[in-house]
Amino acid sequence: MDALLVAPVLVPLGTAALCLLAWGRPVLQRALSVAGAVGLLGAALALFARVAGGAVAATQVGAWPAPFGISVVADVLAGLMVLLTASMGLAVLVYSLATIDPERERGGFHVLYHVLLMGVCGAFLTGDVFNLYVWFEVLLISSFVLMVLGGERAQLDGGIKYVTLNLVSSMLFLVAAGMLYGVAGTLNLADLSRSLARPEPGSPVPALATLFLLSFGIKAAVFPVFSWLPASYHTPPPPVAALFAGLLTKVGVYALIRVFTLVFAADAGLFRPLILWVAGLTMLAGVLGAAAQTNVRRILSFHIVSQIGYMLMGLGLGSRLALAGAVFYIAHHIVVKTDLFLVGGLIERLSGSGELRHAGGLARARPVLAGSFLLAALALAGIPPLSGFWAKLVLVLAGLELRAFPIVAVSLAVSLLTLYSMTKIWNEAFWKPAPGSEVVPSAVALAPAAYRLALAPIVVLTLASVAIGLAAGPVFALAARAADQLLDPSAYVAAVRAAGGL
Repeated sequence: MDALLVAPVLVPLGTAALCLLAWGRPVLQRALSVAGAVGLLGAALALFARVAGGAVAATQVGAWPAPFGISVVADVLAGLMVLLTASMGLAVLVYSLATIDPERERGGFHVLYHVLLMGVCGAFLTGDVFNLYVWFEVLLISSFVLMVLGGERAQLDGGIKYVTLNLVSSMLFLVAAGMLYGVAGTLNLADLSRSLARPEPGSPVPALATLFLLSFGIKAAVFPVFSWLPASYHTPPPPVAALFAGLLTKVGVYALIRVFTLVFAADAGLFRPLILWVAGLTMLAGVLGAAAQTNVRRILSFHIVSQIGYMLMGLGLGSRLALAGAVFYIAHHIVVKTDLFLVGGLIERLSGSGELRHAGGLARARPVLAGSFLLAALALAGIPPLSGFWAKLVLVLAGLELRAFPIVAVSLAVSLLTLYSMTKIWNEAFWKPAPGSEVVPSAVALAPAAYRLALAPIVVLTLASVAIGLAAGPVFALAARAADQLLDPSAYVAAVRAAGGL
């Protein structure tokens, strides 16, 4: 077994176990949690360095050969997603040290946090459908408990909405996986790629693909099954919401990209028009919902939905350039959206409320925070030369190349509406005078040292977003390598077969 491939799962698992053993000792728990997050980032960097050039690494857990055993596979896309997961995990954890309350820490925050990171990394690295289901369930359980940790009324209300639709998604996923096994006799992704390459006439494979599209679409919060996300993501503490915003819906998007380029590639042409329709409606529904909101985190939550549409646009177009744009967009969005949710959490702490009418004056009182928000917001809207501009440009060029003018027009219009809602937050929370005074008073509940600690990951993520924009060429080259592997999975299949002794 290749230890490097399983390290992104074992490190957070071990960290969660150690934090559990340190229950009741918050200082030790914090130290172990940070050490585990740093260890996960180190493992992710090593794995990414191994596959970034275009290699595919695979191993079998246990002594069972492929396709019967548990395959763990990392290509460029999986390696990039694990690296982003580890990076966001460390950034949000540092932020949480300054903002999470002791009651939630005593309730198991650090244990659940690392179980969630384990589930995300496992979903990105698994090489078979059944274990993808298992990792989704790990995600669902840990994220639900994190969402309701603290037991506030709004949390419980949001948690019920969150878990209900996600349980429906899991049920559909399990049914689809069982039917897929009945049709193909295997759930190994590489084996499915070969066995379903030429489906028989009248095959149920297109129906199965529809079930997977619906199941993963719910988890990715696409139109019309997105309502659970804006109803729940504003309710947990800011660190939890930031981690959810950056990572959880991307697992659903990743699963859609993986199965429709690897498993159902032969039927992809049937589904591309449908996926493009879903992408366009997802963009519009999300951005119009954001424009109607007055709460910071609700605005940002609707924008998660809107931005998922851009990622689906790349999958729906299906060309090399479009898939590269989707990968670029995922990387950009994970960094920027995590950053914006962290900023939103500080806006709430400094203003005493997430409602924009209660905020104001932060540009003068907190200039570093204001500058970070402005850069991240402009990146989200796609203003050059920031990361979002290049990601959207690649998708627009791909759409024009394929003469898909309606989705290109929608994507451009949504960018303008995104800029409008980001401007609304800027004007209300940062630019206008604070209600009742010219500047916002110092936060009562956040000491200066804690504020500086919370601000540090925000500044780092903002700089990372700027760096992605300035280094758009190398980032696009990486995304293009990922797209090449998605369109030609022969290296993926060969690596799994070699690791399984086939």
